[in-house]
Amino acid sequence: MKFKFEKKYLYWGLTGFLALAGAILFYYILFHRSNFMGGINRFITIAMPIIDGFVLAYLFTPILNMIEKKVLNPLCVKAGLSMTAKVKSRIRAGSILATLVIVLLIVYELFALIIPEIIRSVQSIIFQFPIYVDNLSNWALLLLKDNPELEATVDALINQYSTKVMEYLNTNLLPHINEVLKTVSLSVIGVFKALWNLVIGFIISIYLLGSKEKFAGQAKKIVYAVFDRKAGNELVSNFRFIHSTFIGFIGGKIIDSIIIGIICFVCTSIIGTPYSILVSMIIGVTNVIPFFGPWIGGIPSALLVLMVDPKQALYFGILIIFIQQFDGNILGPKILGDSTGLSSFWVIFSITIFGGLFGVLGMIVGVPIFAVLYAGVKSLVNRYLQRKNLPTDLGSYMTVGQIEESMTFTEYVPPLRKKGTNHSQPKQADADSETPSKS
Repeated sequence: MKFKFEKKYLYWGLTGFLALAGAILFYYILFHRSNFMGGINRFITIAMPIIDGFVLAYLFTPILNMIEKKVLNPLCVKAGLSMTAKVKSRIRAGSILATLVIVLLIVYELFALIIPEIIRSVQSIIFQFPIYVDNLSNWALLLLKDNPELEATVDALINQYSTKVMEYLNTNLLPHINEVLKTVSLSVIGVFKALWNLVIGFIISIYLLGSKEKFAGQAKKIVYAVFDRKAGNELVSNFRFIHSTFIGFIGGKIIDSIIIGIICFVCTSIIGTPYSILVSMIIGVTNVIPFFGPWIGGIPSALLVLMVDPKQALYFGILIIFIQQFDGNILGPKILGDSTGLSSFWVIFSITIFGGLFGVLGMIVGVPIFAVLYAGVKSLVNRYLQRKNLPTDLGSYMTVGQIEESMTFTEYVPPLRKKGTNHSQPKQADADSETPSKS
């Protein structure tokens, strides 16, 4: 008897194998989570140069596209060159070279102009720190001189917490000084390793930029091979949406932060704020973090200025409030527009959740990530509503009480209360009503 192979048995066997493998993987993750996470962290550590390369190539791509499409391609067309494969490869090589030159020039100017000033500012702060502390103490004593009760309270708090600080130093910090030094040494080694990974990633990004269309084509080829045409089209469209959301938000936020840093430097230089370059650098860098960034950068900068000159600290605080209002109401919306489609509440929500999970990096990328998740859930909800022949606009559901079988929306009407009823006592009102409600 000839055995006839049927494809359905292969599908059943493959489905059973995948289900068993998934169950084993779930069990291992559930009961051996530390080993699993350790393996993932080790893989990420090994692959960090490649990850850095992808991130750098992704950030360099808008610059490369602008040079290629706005400069080199029009020049070749004007020169009468036909766009052969050889010419296109040379255009791409020239675009990559110009992109790297622009990026390296920006980094060089950053280190040549700003970093030395920051180093001098930090050295000045370290050398003159005792003087600044005396100035702050004298200013505080002068402020409390006319209020003996407040002065006594502040003095008691200082004595209380200074005792706790000394106790912490003697009992916790000094006995473990060797471990602290070891941690600092490992941190220094980690910084050098991160810089080395960044250098390797920079080299990898050049190869990625040179063949970015090829890699994108290979990815889409795999998508259409695995999924059917409709699902493949939807997946590719979703990835384009993710790309536009991320590049629109991250790129716009970087440009916005650079402008805010420059505005802060010009204004602080005019009003004579101490360490204007340092505080402007802090304000510009922390402005990349949405919503909380101005507070994260403004408060320590104001405290630094306060130690040098309390009057300048007041001027600086007013300036920062003005700059952030300008950024939030005028500059930010002009640059970013509606790149995320999120309300203020969801922006705060995403920063809080992702910041708690992934730290500062989570606070920066949390907004575009949540915007993508929000858009995905919204699209899924709208799809299910369309299947039920229900409207997808939000306004239809704002005041709906219930939907009838005929698909007509009935508006919610609050129950009427008798005159003189005390709304703060609902139980008494129900007891006084003539017709009790039926459940």
